[in-house]
Amino acid sequence: MSSLNASFVQNMSIVRPEYFFITGLSGIPYSSYYYIFLCVTYFIAVIGNSAVLLIIALERSLHSPKYIGVFNLALADLGETNAWIPNTMKIFFSDSQYMSYNACLANMFFVNLFVTLQSATLVILAFDRYIAICLPLRYHSIVNNTVMSLVFVVVWTFNTSLVALTASLTTQLSFCKSNVVQSYYCDYGAVMGMACNDNSINMFFTNLIVALFLVAPLFIIVLSYMGIVFALSKITTWEARLKALKTCVSHLLLVVSFFLPVICIYIASLITSLTPNARVISGSLSLSLPPMLNPIIYVLNTAEIRVLIQKLLKNRIVSIRKNISKRR
Repeated sequence: MSSLNASFVQNMSIVRPEYFFITGLSGIPYSSYYYIFLCVTYFIAVIGNSAVLLIIALERSLHSPKYIGVFNLALADLGETNAWIPNTMKIFFSDSQYMSYNACLANMFFVNLFVTLQSATLVILAFDRYIAICLPLRYHSIVNNTVMSLVFVVVWTFNTSLVALTASLTTQLSFCKSNVVQSYYCDYGAVMGMACNDNSINMFFTNLIVALFLVAPLFIIVLSYMGIVFALSKITTWEARLKALKTCVSHLLLVVSFFLPVICIYIASLITSLTPNARVISGSLSLSLPPMLNPIIYVLNTAEIRVLIQKLLKNRIVSIRKNISKRR
């Protein structure tokens, strides 16, 4: 009976603020120019990733395992961009930096979900490249549309469940000291650090997500490319090696654009103590740049998409010229 009473008292003692105050950039002159920059990256990311989704969905020749992965990456990029940039713009351009408790949880869930999906997709694409180069004769028996679709169903289900559980555990935290979030969105780490009761379970799941979706993916991708380099070393001619390596260029650039900003932030935080504004700028860049760069990388480095866009533009120009000639 006493344990039930203790549990009841503990639940009653949980303090949940009605709103959180999102600091963003504070005390920096002309900070509005940075928010304008974020708006530009947002529109480029939305247009670019929407175009990639549309092209892959409509072009039957791109309905292959590799492009199922690219489709999911573009979908995750689009989701991540929409999860935080519009809300950030709304908060700071309306001079109202308050976010309701429930909106904060939703913001936290969607940003973390799509970031984990980006990381998992890069691992799956690395596996695709590994099989294509190291086991080319068995590629179509190991990697096909059905297998790739099932893999992504499992990934979406697992990531959604884990991130939802992690976000729901925030409701067990008590915020009795402050409701000021030192970030540009409802960052799980910043919110968890504000708690004045035991957050060990939350810390465990935070470390688990970091291990599963940052450390492990980078380790697996490095291992896969070590295997690819070893396989390429067995090829006798440099021309064949370069031809095989060219199929990995797009994926390597995607990996660099996703992991390099995170690694740089981590190294910088070890070397020096980052100010809140420096953390906001570096963190927002690490989230905003990959979704903007990814569609550009694929358009420039993927021959199939590049040729398809050229055909569409050519047909469009021809139709416009025909209409002009008819009017004359």
